[in-house]
Amino acid sequence: MRLPGQPLHLAEYGARTLTNRRFADLGLGGFDRYFLPPAMTGLTDEPPLGLREFIEDDNRGAIAPEPVATLDGTPFYLSVKGIGSATEPFSTRPLERSTIAGLTRAEGVRERLATPRVANSSGEADRFITGEVWLRGSPYGGQGMGHAEIALRLSERADPTSIAGFRIAPVVKVAYLPEELADRIRSLHWYRAFRGPIVQELRLVPSNVRIAVHSRTTVADDARHLFDRFELADDRRSLDFETRFLRTSVALLTLFARTMAPGPTPDRVTGLDLLDVGPDKDAVVAPSGEIFFVDLEGVEPVAVDRPAVVEKIEDQMYRSLADLLFALEQIEGERRRRFGEGGSRKAWLAALLARALDPDPIARVVRTGDGLDLEIRNALADQSLYTTFRLLDP
Repeated sequence: MRLPGQPLHLAEYGARTLTNRRFADLGLGGFDRYFLPPAMTGLTDEPPLGLREFIEDDNRGAIAPEPVATLDGTPFYLSVKGIGSATEPFSTRPLERSTIAGLTRAEGVRERLATPRVANSSGEADRFITGEVWLRGSPYGGQGMGHAEIALRLSERADPTSIAGFRIAPVVKVAYLPEELADRIRSLHWYRAFRGPIVQELRLVPSNVRIAVHSRTTVADDARHLFDRFELADDRRSLDFETRFLRTSVALLTLFARTMAPGPTPDRVTGLDLLDVGPDKDAVVAPSGEIFFVDLEGVEPVAVDRPAVVEKIEDQMYRSLADLLFALEQIEGERRRRFGEGGSRKAWLAALLARALDPDPIARVVRTGDGLDLEIRNALADQSLYTTFRLLDP
């Protein structure tokens, strides 16, 4: 399936890369690349290998519209993170060449910006990777090595797209921008210059449909388009889609419990947490309905004192549950509109949960006299740290 989206063309260059060890034997030499928007091609001394077609993704990303690999039976597309932004960081104005040129004091950079090697002949908005510090570990429009390294190491934990049921879009390569190019980019800053290595993440993603924001098409905003695009043509297919959506939602919500391991001391345990990232903007939904976390730089291990473990598990539930239920509600609303299935929302969700979590080693549905709970176990099988989370009241 070809991905729809706003066209974006990038110049392609050979790159020095780090490779995900799980993909080292899969012949990914063709992924040893970095990509520049045409407006920036004058900043490098290298001639491009060619101009490659992508579609826009988020503020600083691009996705190739044709699949490049199949993992776990799902087609995946090449996604590049750190290809430049078309919008100014401190306003909503387009990021224009004159603005960028006025930022630098480095010799020759202004002249290079005025004479790109590749013309923007398609009428697409100019994009720029800048040297402005952004999100602490990355330059605005680009990606820093610190964030990319976190995403790469997390990707190497997956097999190949799952960490205990938590689905990810794996980083398969991290491409370094040449140092002379990175130096010129660092000179393009408003207030503070980014000082670390500038890289790009090459990821495999199953779609470009985000959950709620950061995409032209999202689950929350356009469920009708979602049904048409993923060919959810009957009630059975749409229920299967919902089931997988809910199953992977629960895996995301219980991530710490699923990845719990002994901590640095006997009175502590570790597990993965979502730090400054969330499913509303940092995850996509596959045609199967499964949620895949894409922006992995904020998925990190944390150590927690044993008495605080239950609070950490419940905090993960509370932080993302409303966003995922909102998206699920839009899917169910469209299913009912198309196929006429009604009935109680609570009865529907209870039945869907039972189907989605049969079996699940960590989360299971517990019916009580006055509602429904989710019993959350953990990867350590430590019953003293089991907890229950109320999902439905009568």
